This record gives sequence, C-alpha cells and structure tokens, in this order.
Amino acid sequence: MIVVAFPGQGSQTPGFLDPWIADPARRAWLEHASTVAGIDLVEHGTISDADTIRDTAVAQPLLVAAGLLTWHALVDAVGHDAISGVAGHSVGEIGAAAAAGILDDDSALALVAVRSRAMATAAGSAATGMSAVLGGDEAELLALLSHLGLEPANFNGGGQIVVAGDLPELTELQTAPPTGARVIPLQVAGAFHTRHMAPAVQTLRAFADTLFPSDPTLPIWTNRDGSQVTDGQAFLDLIVGQVSSPVRWDRTMETFTTAGITGLIEVAPAGALTGLARRGLKGVPTVAIKTPDDLPAAIQMLENA
Repeated sequence: MIVVAFPGQGSQTPGFLDPWIADPARRAWLEHASTVAGIDLVEHGTISDADTIRDTAVAQPLLVAAGLLTWHALVDAVGHDAISGVAGHSVGEIGAAAAAGILDDDSALALVAVRSRAMATAAGSAATGMSAVLGGDEAELLALLSHLGLEPANFNGGGQIVVAGDLPELTELQTAPPTGARVIPLQVAGAFHTRHMAPAVQTLRAFADTLFPSDPTLPIWTNRDGSQVTDGQAFLDLIVGQVSSPVRWDRTMETFTTAGITGLIEVAPAGALTGLARRGLKGVPTVAIKTPDDLPAAIQMLENA
C-alpha cells in the first residue's frame, strides 16, 4: 500500500519550482494555474524570496500548485492504479482532494486562493502566531495551553504538537515550557487551525458552496480524525472546517499503519511529511519528490509494490 502525501504550509523554499518548469509543458500548466489562482506562481516558485513566499496568500496556492504539478508527473509515469491512496496535511488536503478526483484542478486552485486570502485577513486582525512543542507529556501540555488560552493546532505525531494563539501567551509558554519539552516559534503570520480563523471559515464555506465535488476515485484520508472519506461533499466540508480545527496528522499516520502502509511518497515541496514519517511510521520507506530527479525513485517504489 503506497500513499501519496501533499505537504502543508511551511514546506516551501525559494526557487523550489525552478527545475520543474524547465519542462515547457509543466511551465504552461503552472502559467494556467497562475491565472486561476490570481497570482504569479511562476515568479513565486522561482525568484521570489523567503519572506514573499511565507505570506499566507502566496504560500498556500503555491503549495497546492506544486503538489498537483508533481502529482501529474507521477501519474503520467505510472497511472492512477499504481497508487493506493492520497492524503494531505492542512492546505495539502486541497491538493489531495484534486488528486482523488473530488475537485478538478481549477476548482482546487480557486478554492485555495480564497482560503489563503481569507486566512491572511483573519491573521491580520490580531497579533497571533504558532510554535512547535517538541517532547514532554501531552496531557501536561494541553492543561497548560488551556490555562494560557492557547490551542493545539497540529498533532504531528512523534512527540511534536504545534500550538497557536496570542503572541504574549506563546512567549510565556516558551519561557516556561512543560517538563522535558522545547518550544520553537514558527515563522507564520497567524494562529491557523484555531478559533482565530473563524471568519475565514465563513468566507471559505460561502465559496465552497459554489463548487460541485465528486466522490473520490482513490482512497483519501482526512486530517480531522484520520478516517477514510468516501463522500466528496463530506470531504469538502471537512476542508472548510479544518481551517479552524486541529490537524490530526498523528491519527492519519495511525490509520496508514492499520491499513498496512508499505511506502509513503511526498510531492513537492517535499520533506516535511517524510520527516514526520520517520518518527510516526517507523520502518516505512519514504520518497520525497523535491525535483524531477526524484521521480525515478518514486516510480520504482510504486512499480515494486
């Protein structure tokens, strides 16, 4: 069972799409995606600096477009039948939904454009942020978060939980962390996947209501609780609600294990989810497709499955 995973925000690095658009057909696809998303994805994927592509309104469409660009390159080589299923982390769920046939590419790109702008607007309404907590006892951490008025945003497995909320309270958490834990501030502009994103949920829901999702043609698992979702409308509803609810990637990986996963392939800009898999899916082979040069390893994994 080989799963293809779509990463979330924070995976992007300056120039990461350069080697992909050396192929004229891929460049043309990205230019079309730019038109649909309303931003220049070619520029942001090649020459924009780290601060520019960290902007939520840029990062999210760039990530979804990069994931789909990689997905199509992989499927063109091996076909859909070689792939056992898909999943995405946070905004990566939109790319995964397109890969599974729930949304077409244009609908996915339009959806992420609305999501990114709505979340950027919500983030700009208050001084909030996110921090990664590594190690320590989960129950102790959750109790401390409740005391401070912070929220868990991403349960990433392997002892890593990302928390979010107001900046003064995040600083307090870093100053006095739970026993045995380290707190690392993240370079993001808001408290994503928390109550602070409630206005973005309303905006996204209004747009999602204009779309026409199909039931998935590939197995797809949700971040909500790690379960497999077989209804396209239900998955789209989960994408909307996920904006203000925690990402449970830990449960998604637990489901992979139960289902008998034998390999994980992460699409561009890859690295984050294969890194989490080393802790949460111990012993499972992984391939991170960062550039086209990584495609042969992914193809070989699928052909040998």
